[in-house]
Amino acid sequence: MGKNHTPTVAIIGTRGYPSYYGGFETAVRKLSPYLVDHGWNVTVYGRPGATDPDDVDRDPRVEARTTRGIESKALSTLSYGLTSTLDAMRRRPDVALIMNVANGFWLPLLRMRGIPTVVNVDGLEWEREKWSALGKAVFRAGARVTARWSTERVVDARTIGDAWESKFGVGGTFIPYGADVPPPLPVEPGFTHRGYALLVARFVPENTVGPFFDAAERLAATHDVIVVGSSGYGGDLDDRAAELGKSLPRFHWFGHVHDDNRLHSLWQHAGAYFHGHSVGGTNPALVQAMAAGAPIVARDTVHSREVLGAEAGAFTGPTPIEIEGALRSLLESPERQQQLSDAAVRRAREAYSWERVNAAYERLLRSYVNGADDEMPDHAPQEQDR
Repeated sequence: MGKNHTPTVAIIGTRGYPSYYGGFETAVRKLSPYLVDHGWNVTVYGRPGATDPDDVDRDPRVEARTTRGIESKALSTLSYGLTSTLDAMRRRPDVALIMNVANGFWLPLLRMRGIPTVVNVDGLEWEREKWSALGKAVFRAGARVTARWSTERVVDARTIGDAWESKFGVGGTFIPYGADVPPPLPVEPGFTHRGYALLVARFVPENTVGPFFDAAERLAATHDVIVVGSSGYGGDLDDRAAELGKSLPRFHWFGHVHDDNRLHSLWQHAGAYFHGHSVGGTNPALVQAMAAGAPIVARDTVHSREVLGAEAGAFTGPTPIEIEGALRSLLESPERQQQLSDAAVRRAREAYSWERVNAAYERLLRSYVNGADDEMPDHAPQEQDR
């Protein structure tokens, strides 16, 4: 391949560019302009109508390409993944970056065209309670195909790499999610700095939302409690949040917050942020909460301990009594709040900056531009504290 060749990458598996839907979309929104700055032609596949063509954050150098699919909860990911893959086969990029193992079913098509594939496997999706038995089976099957047909995999936590090694006999290159430290932001009107407990989560059982609500009933007698999130489709947890908001003057349900500055402000000024996610690897919300300087109380899991390290958070068990006790203790200790806040920002800067994450992706993708898929160099960021 000539020295003047401009490398090309197709990014498949998100809702498009630029999109703000979830962690994958945020990563692609940060990564795509970085790759262009480093000499790449970048095509991001997406869904019609999923992005705003007039978005001021859109980099015109990134090609946003849409394909057709079936809009349904069961088939949207698979159908859009297939049509994106078929289009990429025709265009033949130097390498494809695939987000989500559900798109692993189409990897043999890309291999047939000689296109190296790097797959971000996300967490262990088949362990999430929100999926039906069929959904879990699809993710499990997609993971097996990914293990067999991908050129390389990206794991966002070392614990996920260990799990893949154990279950499928292959690991992956460790590249976590990133976060940038926001500037100082004003406190949410009606609240005080370090005066409230905060939850930011999708309302699914594995995020410990129910036990948090039980804890919040007692905690809201003495402290403000702010909840950001919803299930996205209604249900018992949404009903419970609405009920608590009506019956408890100090319980505040904000629903989904689209404004990044407002969300960063809520983290920045929280007195205690509860992170209850029990499955998955490096959680994007946890990383951004660290970068914003939130004093964090996390459910005690191997994933949260890996991200927070020894000093950037406190840990608690999953019961309402344990959650309430940990949050109340932190809300009543300004010195401990400051210690955890400072440690969280420091760890986010040292281990989870977007510059560091994007550079790791760029090195990994470039290693395949010349078709080298026999020996994988270590492109992971420098070793983090466990």
